[in-house]
Amino acid sequence: MKISDYTYKLPQSLIADNPPKIRGTSRLLVLDKNRGNIVDSKYANISEYLSKGDVLVLNDTKVIKARLFATDERGRKREILLLEKHGFDNDWHRHSVLYSRKLRKGDELLVGDSRIIVDQVLGDGVAIVKSDQDLLEIAENYGIVPLPPYMNRDANQNDVERYQTVWAKEKGSVAAPTASLNMTDDILTTLRNKGVLVVYLTLHVGLGTFLPIRTDDIEDHNMHQEYFQIAKNTTDVIQKAKLDGKKVIALGTTVARTLEYAHKSFLKPPADISGEADIFIYPGYQFQVIDGLLTNFHAPKSTVLMLTAAFAGWGRLLPAYEHAINENYLFFSYGDSMLIL
Repeated sequence: MKISDYTYKLPQSLIADNPPKIRGTSRLLVLDKNRGNIVDSKYANISEYLSKGDVLVLNDTKVIKARLFATDERGRKREILLLEKHGFDNDWHRHSVLYSRKLRKGDELLVGDSRIIVDQVLGDGVAIVKSDQDLLEIAENYGIVPLPPYMNRDANQNDVERYQTVWAKEKGSVAAPTASLNMTDDILTTLRNKGVLVVYLTLHVGLGTFLPIRTDDIEDHNMHQEYFQIAKNTTDVIQKAKLDGKKVIALGTTVARTLEYAHKSFLKPPADISGEADIFIYPGYQFQVIDGLLTNFHAPKSTVLMLTAAFAGWGRLLPAYEHAINENYLFFSYGDSMLIL
């Protein structure tokens, strides 16, 4: 199986580089993965496709202003990027960063009036830095939102709000769970009023989301790890829904891979679950937890496109993508959405 088989031609004009003016007004393509039927709808109409007792699972991670511009001891401009959070430790005085150009242990970087010291150089563009000041505080004061490279622009003030879900809570991601960016409180209220159960988990999205797959053989790709937590009450709700024959819908691929990575835990009594998810889901995978996927339109040859193809079937997904292109849907993080059931 080749990654290069999972591609399509996308006009540049259909890549959304800014969010819609009003959150929740995006379009929605609904795909029946068993029959291949396609319906053009609106994101605000999601409740029409879910039933009482179904479970919608959301990721409550929060994107940090991870992109930091610094000055080194020789007055040169440098850029570093805080990496995603791993584990329970909330001490952000020492943390991993991604850097360009050369760094050495002991180098000092000045970000605003805050001093950062290079504590360890790990290679592959990754270093560990430390500061007397909380690095999250430094990021909040001086950092900017790390938008996906394909947007070809720096983040602005609008992105501070819009490249974040309305329920974002747990700080630690360097990329948004973008399928959730179209969701609003009003739409969630409509779903709850219909009897849909809305629950949360946390997966801190890493830069691996942006990185290209560098091998054409699927089995040779090493998936990045991302830290997750699933609370006992979420586990309990999902287990009961499965026993009652109700659907579990993942809002985004971050939720899908978290639930599928942890699927064996759902066979045990409800409990808090945490770990490092590194599951690479591609066609041929048999899904154990999710029955529906509400997601974006993804980039060609990406891990998230392959997960979506595994769920819908590439023979169903590719025609749906071609339909979306013909109908001028907007693609990627700030684009329109797709519901697969």
